[in-house]
Amino acid sequence: MKTPRLILAIFSTLIEEAALAAIILWGLPLLGIQLPLYVLVVLMAALAAFAVVTYWLGSRALKKKPVVGLPDMVGSRGKAVSDLAPEGTVMIKGELWESRADGRRINTGEKVTVVGQDGLKLIVRREKAEKKT
Repeated sequence: MKTPRLILAIFSTLIEEAALAAIILWGLPLLGIQLPLYVLVVLMAALAAFAVVTYWLGSRALKKKPVVGLPDMVGSRGKAVSDLAPEGTVMIKGELWESRADGRRINTGEKVTVVGQDGLKLIVRREKAEKKT
């Protein structure tokens, strides 16, 4: 599915480059404005770089797995950004969520796992510390 989008991106960039060249080489001289050729080259390089960056950012955004809803958050792991005694804030999947500790107090910075939801609040539990051997 990547190929059609890539072909479209290349084709649209070529059309934009051709339009830019036509404006600078034919349109502006009709208005009495003369620009050196290196200006055209620099503008075309900047437009090409912009196209590459936007294609790359768009590809990254399309690869992200969508979060369908709160029930899909169960099992997700994150970190407490405030003390949960019993309520506070956690960071899960790069987002801040109001949450409630399921059990004991959870301190800032501790890793948590989502075990449920209550309305728009996540219910989280402190992850068990792994034993080093």
